[in-house]
Amino acid sequence: MADSIKKSHGFQTIAVHAGRNVDPSTGAVAMPIYPSTTFERDTDGAFSRGYSYIRDANPNRKALEACLSALEVGEEAIAFSSGMGATFSVFQILSPGDHVVLHRDMYYGVRELINGIFTRYGIQHTVVDMRNLDETRAAVRPGTKLFWLETPTNPLIEVVAIEPIAAIAHEHGALFACENTFATPALQRPLELGADLVVHSLTKYLSGHSDAMGGAVILKRAGDLAHKIRDFQHNGGAVLSPFDCWLILRGIESLPARMRIHCENAQKIAEFLSAHAAVSKVRYPGLTNDPGHAIAKRQMRAFGGMLSFEIRGARAEAFLVSSRFQLIIRATSLGGTHTLVEHRASIEGAHTRAPESLLRMSVGLEDTADLIDDLDQALTALPGSLL
Repeated sequence: MADSIKKSHGFQTIAVHAGRNVDPSTGAVAMPIYPSTTFERDTDGAFSRGYSYIRDANPNRKALEACLSALEVGEEAIAFSSGMGATFSVFQILSPGDHVVLHRDMYYGVRELINGIFTRYGIQHTVVDMRNLDETRAAVRPGTKLFWLETPTNPLIEVVAIEPIAAIAHEHGALFACENTFATPALQRPLELGADLVVHSLTKYLSGHSDAMGGAVILKRAGDLAHKIRDFQHNGGAVLSPFDCWLILRGIESLPARMRIHCENAQKIAEFLSAHAAVSKVRYPGLTNDPGHAIAKRQMRAFGGMLSFEIRGARAEAFLVSSRFQLIIRATSLGGTHTLVEHRASIEGAHTRAPESLLRMSVGLEDTADLIDDLDQALTALPGSLL
């Protein structure tokens, strides 16, 4: 029963049980889907059963939010219709003239958001390499209100130590938001390392099956900040549908098991690629020579299912390799059961930090040997002069 779940329970137990109860009327173990947009009032006009309208609350969303809070060890979680909706909700708490410090490598949608909409709103920002603490401190201004970090990063898989950034942010009275989509709470819990907020694209690993879209903000403390973000969810209408809540909550049940396979597969593939003559660089913190290895080993439980690798050559060679995959799928997004590859520079456009030779890989749940065979046959397509 969800009511009996404790913080002392193991992560796998929390993933399966938190937010759920056996249905009292039928005994159903799987939670029903409640698609209703409206709920009956009491005869006196009140809503004693806790629900009035879908934009305000829904049983499936309430269950998902309770589960996310438990997974990240936060006091409140707020679910949105997409990861970008969740991201927008954090930045909208700022006022004109406020300043944000961001790590240099970030999901390009966040870069577009901060350079576009929020610049027009008068929000100022500075992009730094947060692995350099002196550079990070130097970026702080009197109006700095928020630090934004994702680690490991997208698409360069840079790893940033969370605790020192939290300390700098709090020293200057700023909030610290950590985007935790790549790592998931199965591997990393930023709130325990000093973050004030954690942001997820639920579309990715938490859903885990490439069939539902959602996002979430989990807060270390309930209170005024949570109220502002909840108000944006309600009044902005950026709510997650009951069916998507149900799908994501179902996906979370297998998250611990899936992440073990993602990590095991990614480690073996990174090792294979790092020894391949057609590959010039592999970015994966599970490799002992990766710049982020020591930090990842300290703050993550395993090294994740995301990696990037650079082909010897440029865009043409990267596209040639990706065109030859037979099992690996050329597609955007990540965190599902299928292994996906994407040429990020062509997706991100003029402001990308991704090299033209880089392919980002979301390693799936297939047999590792089959994935390595597919990579090997695709890499042999490169001209012999490159090998």
